[in-house]
Amino acid sequence: MLRTIKLKKGLDIRLSGEAEPTFTPVEQSTLYAMRPTDFHGIVPKPVVKPGDKLRAGDALFVDKATERIRVVSPVSGTVKDIVRGERRKILSITVEPSATQVSADFGKVDVANITPDALIELLLRSGLFAFIHQRPYDVVASPTDTPKGIFVSAFSKMPLAADFDVVVAGRESYFQAGLKALSKLAPTYLGISPKQAESAFLPTEGVTVTVFDGPNPSGNVGVHINHLAPVNKGEVVWTIGAEEVIFIGELLSEGHVNLKRRIAVGGSEVIHPEYVETYIGAKIGDILRNNVTNSEYHIRIINGNPLVGTISSEDDFLGARSTELSVLPEGDDKHEVLGWIAPRLNQFSAHRSYFSWLMGGRKSYAPDCRIKGGERRMIMSGEYDRVFPMDIYAGYLVKAILTGDIDRQEALGIYEVAPEDFAVAEFVDSSKLALQRIVREGLDTLRKENA
Repeated sequence: MLRTIKLKKGLDIRLSGEAEPTFTPVEQSTLYAMRPTDFHGIVPKPVVKPGDKLRAGDALFVDKATERIRVVSPVSGTVKDIVRGERRKILSITVEPSATQVSADFGKVDVANITPDALIELLLRSGLFAFIHQRPYDVVASPTDTPKGIFVSAFSKMPLAADFDVVVAGRESYFQAGLKALSKLAPTYLGISPKQAESAFLPTEGVTVTVFDGPNPSGNVGVHINHLAPVNKGEVVWTIGAEEVIFIGELLSEGHVNLKRRIAVGGSEVIHPEYVETYIGAKIGDILRNNVTNSEYHIRIINGNPLVGTISSEDDFLGARSTELSVLPEGDDKHEVLGWIAPRLNQFSAHRSYFSWLMGGRKSYAPDCRIKGGERRMIMSGEYDRVFPMDIYAGYLVKAILTGDIDRQEALGIYEVAPEDFAVAEFVDSSKLALQRIVREGLDTLRKENA
C-alpha cells in the first residue's frame, strides 16, 4: 500500500490547448544549440571550436571550476558557432547535425554490479550529471557531495504540463533502470499522482514511492522534499527530472546518450496541441512549423511551462530541461470595451474578481499574458500561504530576501526552495511581484555568501 499525502493548498489552472496524447514526426532540425543558462550554477569553458566534428555525447563545454561536469552535444555533426554576449559571456554553442547520426559509445553497464563511484564517473563522462540539481540553491549538483536523498517527480500539475504517462510509454524499463542506479547513490524518492498508483513504470524495489494528492504545485519536487526529508543547513539533496531518469536508464542499458524528448506542444494559439519527439536544443521554429494559428494578435512563445518557462522566439532553441512548448496570446495589442469594469465571463480569476466563477461548468480558459496591473506594495494578507503547500511562511521569506536578511532567510527555510515553488504564488500575487526572480536572486546571493 502506497503512502498518500493529501495537500489542500494550491491552485489548479486549466488552460485551453492541452496536448493530446498523439505524436507527430518532426523532421531533423536545421540547427541545435546547448545553452549554459540551462545549467544554472556552472561557469562554462568551451572544449570545442567552430568546425569541429562531434558525435552525439561528445562534450561541448565543461564547468570551469572543476572541468569534471560537462555538457554534451545532443546530436552528431559540426560545431557551427560559439555565440557570445557581453564581456564574452557564452550564450550558446550551435551544432549543424549530420545526415547520419553517430553516438559516442560509453559501454553497456550492469546496474546491479556498478559501484557508486563508477556510476558518478559514468554520469560525468556522458554529460548526464549536469541534469542533476541540488538543494540548497537549486544549482547543478557537485559530484563530491553525498546527498541525503535523491528526489524525482513523475507528474506535474502546472498548466499545459506534459503527461509523464505519455512521455514514458514504451520506455518504462529505462526509467526503472535509471531509478535503480540512482538508489545506489542515496535513498531515492519518487513522487506520483493518484492516477499513477498502478502505472507500469513504477519501480519494484529500492525506491520509496509516495502519492501526492492535491492541486498545483503538488507535483513540484520541492513540495515532496518538504514533506519527506526537509533540508537543514549543511545538508544536500539532489533532484532530477523524470525524463532525465530515462536518459540515465538508456545510457546504462544501451551504452549511448540519447537526449531525445517527447515535448508537449500546447496553448490556445497552437493548431494541433500534441506531443512531438525531438532532441533537446532543437530550433523552436522547426518544432512549431505550420502549427501556430495566424492570429490577428501578437503571440508569445514560451520555452517551457506558462508559469515557469522563459519567453522565446522561433529563432531560439528548446531548453535542455524544457518538457513543454507553449504558445499564448501576448495581449499587448488587445483593446477591450469597458476595460477593467467588464464582467469577464470567460477569463479565470483566483480571487473571484471576475464573474466567470459563477460558471462552474467551464473547464479551461484561454488567457493572454498581461499581468493586469502594476507592481505595488506587498500586502501581508496570507495570500501566498493559501497556495503554498510547504511548511514555510512564503510571504515572510520573500520579505527577508528583499531586505537581504540572511539569518532570517535561513530560519524561514530558504535552503528548501527553488524559484518554481513560487510560481503559483506569483500567479495570484495582487502586488504583481516577480517572485521567482526574487527567489532566484536570493539563492544566488546566499550561495556566494556561503562559498
